[in-house]
Amino acid sequence: MTTLPARPPYTDAELKAFYPPTLELQQVQILLRHGERTPISSRFKNTGLATYWPYCEAANRFKDVVLTGDRRWDTLHWKRRLETFDANNGPIPARSSKGGIDNICEPGELTDLGRQTTLALGQRIRRLYVDQLHFLPPHLTPQTQSAVYLRSTPIQRALESTQQAFTGLYPPSARSADLPPQPIVKRAMWEETLFPNEGGCPRFAELARAFADRTAQLYNDSPEMRMLNQRIGKYMPKDSPVVKLDSHPRLSGIMDSISATRAHGEGNDTRLPSEFYEKEVIAGVDRICTEEWFGGYQESNEYRKLGIGGLVGDLTQRMVERVQQGGRKADQKDETFALSLSGCHDTTIAATLTALGGFDVRKDHWPNFTSNVAFELFRRKSDANQPALAPASAPSTKPSWWSSLFPFLPSTASSSASSARTPLADLSPTDRSKLNDYYVRLRYNDTPVSLPYCAQPGKHLESDETFCTLAAFKEAADSFTPRNWRQECRVGLGEPAMRGVVERPPGVVERL
Repeated sequence: MTTLPARPPYTDAELKAFYPPTLELQQVQILLRHGERTPISSRFKNTGLATYWPYCEAANRFKDVVLTGDRRWDTLHWKRRLETFDANNGPIPARSSKGGIDNICEPGELTDLGRQTTLALGQRIRRLYVDQLHFLPPHLTPQTQSAVYLRSTPIQRALESTQQAFTGLYPPSARSADLPPQPIVKRAMWEETLFPNEGGCPRFAELARAFADRTAQLYNDSPEMRMLNQRIGKYMPKDSPVVKLDSHPRLSGIMDSISATRAHGEGNDTRLPSEFYEKEVIAGVDRICTEEWFGGYQESNEYRKLGIGGLVGDLTQRMVERVQQGGRKADQKDETFALSLSGCHDTTIAATLTALGGFDVRKDHWPNFTSNVAFELFRRKSDANQPALAPASAPSTKPSWWSSLFPFLPSTASSSASSARTPLADLSPTDRSKLNDYYVRLRYNDTPVSLPYCAQPGKHLESDETFCTLAAFKEAADSFTPRNWRQECRVGLGEPAMRGVVERPPGVVERL
């Protein structure tokens, strides 16, 4: 919910336990929430909370590419100044809580603190994958540049956090002088699946509204909400004087203001009254908002599929593509990357984990700033002296989940060259056997995650349930990966969101 406490690097004993000698790391895909930011909207001005925060020194140091009169490219250095209205509706310079006109942040902007914490995250990633595991090359050169893949949502704070994390992973001293600019991949907003996209997916927007309305009905008159009203209700605006999940501001907006002000420290003048930071208030807000935003992933396969299934399908596809190349060393130039950094959001992190059964909305907390999930792909070493590992489960003869829903569609199993996104049940025995001896492990904020589907016999490393066989992980991901996200986002519009049947995440047989 606020700043993520950074843990120290793994000890030698932890390193040996988390990275057993029987397995060889092949690929890492990291989803990282952006760093600390300002609130999305200005709220609680009646408490004295400033609208403009002076925590964005980057506003004085912008550089943009411009075209000159002789048709050459140049760089324009500029600083940003914000403007607002005075009492007579005339223009005046915006002033921060300290009275200045420089370093002022825009709503939802990554602050100087957010840049520091995402830089530190990149440094921790370097410490693990470069210094300790020797998985990535210590220096990026034109020959090894493709080992790292950068991705971001179209939202600026996610892009800047990706840039900061990459700078921590490969500081200027670790990049060769002839290194070309590092590509950062983005999508148009309406095609983005790196976060649950209500704007780009009309059916998911319907589902999200329905589950939010249900949560409001459950909690608006609950003891938890009455406690919140007793503590902070007096600070609500006159036109919406009662704290509710769907009040104005919404409870999630209140959480946004609490998180942003809390993250920037007690010594700053951008603080709410002390009641907002009481332990019971923080816990109550966190608990209800977490269920509102992520409860649908625990109850509806359609919710999982349209909300985060496209991203999980992308992650799985990249692993299979890596396997199809037969595995490569990270310092070898090839068609697939060794490590990816994807700048995203709290909704990405919790949605992905919940959809896979690794996050419980009734027990786990809202992801902190810079929270991250590493999807690590391993290959069993071929050393005959190493102990045997649990094999991938035998090929299924049952039709795939997709085929059972749409039996009139042609099967993809007959294709001579199977796509990396083809569901596991539709792969030929030969293509499926290529996944043998590969394992997937998730680490959420440096802690390995045990996925319920992978805990079943034959679906994980013999000695450690957190290492899921790639076949089992793909089978779980296939269960909520849309075949065509854009088309399925327009199927079922207007139909009920909740159909009387609770559909748990893969492998979850009861509430976590």
